[in-house]
Amino acid sequence: MAAPRLQMAEELLRSLSATMRSMQLYSKGHPIIMRNISALSTSIQLMHTMESAIVIGMVGNEIIVDDTPVAKADTMGPTVRRLRDAGIERITIDRGVTVDELTLFAATVAELERIESAADRAGAFAEFKHIRVGRVVIEQKVDADARDMSTIRRMYSEAVSTAGNVWDSAQTEGMPDATLARTMIDGLAQAVAQNRTALLALTTLKNYDNYTFTHMVNVSILVMGQARAVGIDGPLLREFGLAALMHDIGKVRTPLEVLNKPDKLTDAEFVIMKRHVVDGAEILRSTPDMPALAPVVAFEHHLRIDGTGYPHGVNRPSLNLGTMICGIADVYDAMRSQRAYQQSFPTDRILQVLKRNDGSQFDQHLVRRFVQLIGIYPVGNFVKLDTGEVAVVRQVHAPDPYRPQVRVLFDKAGAAVEIPYDLNLWEAQPEAGVPSSVIAPLDPADYQIDPLTLV
Repeated sequence: MAAPRLQMAEELLRSLSATMRSMQLYSKGHPIIMRNISALSTSIQLMHTMESAIVIGMVGNEIIVDDTPVAKADTMGPTVRRLRDAGIERITIDRGVTVDELTLFAATVAELERIESAADRAGAFAEFKHIRVGRVVIEQKVDADARDMSTIRRMYSEAVSTAGNVWDSAQTEGMPDATLARTMIDGLAQAVAQNRTALLALTTLKNYDNYTFTHMVNVSILVMGQARAVGIDGPLLREFGLAALMHDIGKVRTPLEVLNKPDKLTDAEFVIMKRHVVDGAEILRSTPDMPALAPVVAFEHHLRIDGTGYPHGVNRPSLNLGTMICGIADVYDAMRSQRAYQQSFPTDRILQVLKRNDGSQFDQHLVRRFVQLIGIYPVGNFVKLDTGEVAVVRQVHAPDPYRPQVRVLFDKAGAAVEIPYDLNLWEAQPEAGVPSSVIAPLDPADYQIDPLTLV
């Protein structure tokens, strides 16, 4: 965070702390309260000139504003304790917040300690239009051991469940629950920033019964991973993630007999299916608090840079960056998913399809970066090495995706290794009997081991 922005963030925290203290000390409407609220509003408005949303998080002993540590929690002790006691570890303030809304928010926080029910506490913030609260999903940088992977796996599972609720709200109410979606994306974006490798590995999990919802979450994670790799961070990263989550939301209007058909669609059914891009854009344009990027990505994500794709007859001199990286993530996740009418494809074949079309359907630089991000053999993949050993991929090596870091589990005779060991294949020198590259992916089900406990 540049110095002026850091100073503004520090001033925002000082004003927030002063407002919370004054709410405890003075009666409603007291001039000191109103002066602090005014200062807080000014700080927020200044930061909103640079970004559409401000995220304040309490992670461990640090207070973070838009992914950057700003202060230690003990410098705002009473305020932090009050918020945490109320189950609040993250506050998101969207552009458009008013003084009246800030005043009501501060008053609500001051009253929370008198509310015993956790559900009632959560409900106290449900009606705020520009302020959202929640918990920080990942509270520390995760070293990718089994315990931490279990934590991230739980977060991923909750995200899939939330995606289902967002989908249901779009079906029943005509628009998705933007607040619910934003809260989930805030957590995923933080996890992408802290442990992208582990989270990307989780997207290899597949459950046909929940394909629609896992696809929503996977594309969102893959898009945020790509976006962060090209330097996008903070609130804009979350907007990319939210747009990706919503890219297929128009399918809520697709007849179920078409959407869930187990066989190949007829030409007439495919025409119906293709309407989801227009339906999605219409739904998202009418959804309050949805970033402008979301309807654009929903409308364009099946367009290609050479003018092919659909909607037919739509010509763009160029596609939005969010559209292009979402298109890559969408194709990748759909091809590797096993469904009733489609076998999953191994990653190396999917990437060959993407690379074959780079420069025509997909931007060649973005495809190259995607290959570097995912690897020919992504983290969590079971693989066979060139000398016959079986291993699990633990880290992708961008310069040579055929030579990642692996953990060897079975020797060349197929016997389990007594003590698994790690190899950086990119460091291995070609010599007899020493593994130096991956030659093929394997099915972990054949070995009755969950590879995600090993990455």
